[in-house]
Amino acid sequence: MPFLKILNLSVINGMVKIKVLFVCMGNICRSPTAEGVFANLLKERSLEGRFSLDSAGTHAYHVGEAPDLRAQKAALDRGIDLSNLRARKVIMGDFEDFDYLLAMDDENFATLSNACPAKYKDKLKYFLDYAPHLGTRVVPDPYYGGKYGFEKVLDLIEEASVGFVNDLQKRGLLNV
Repeated sequence: MPFLKILNLSVINGMVKIKVLFVCMGNICRSPTAEGVFANLLKERSLEGRFSLDSAGTHAYHVGEAPDLRAQKAALDRGIDLSNLRARKVIMGDFEDFDYLLAMDDENFATLSNACPAKYKDKLKYFLDYAPHLGTRVVPDPYYGGKYGFEKVLDLIEEASVGFVNDLQKRGLLNV
């Protein structure tokens, strides 16, 4: 298993687990939506046992709160239930514990990058880098917008989720 150790992938119950943390500012809109959408994709592809997922915010504005009701409604309209998720703040241990920390925008990427120990910087990515055809790295914050902002977030996250799984498969980290 030396190859797995280099990548810092976890082996749980004899199976490699890829640990992914989705990160936005308050952890009530974009990152829990990403966690839910990605979990749903994994379930559809019978890959849920291969991953450990979580989401967090770079700020502690909403710790302990459920996702924004508008985010929950938009996700539920697509068959994804976010109601059991609760907001938390990124902690220093996350940089070591997770294989991927996927930021939703420039500000949160910069906050993560500034806090991240140098030896873990390669774990930080923009989530939308896995959907380069979209032409943006930013999942816009829908908090102050209307219903359609949450729909746009879902559209972007769905594309990046598929791209992320495809990337892992191409790199041989996820054999199906």
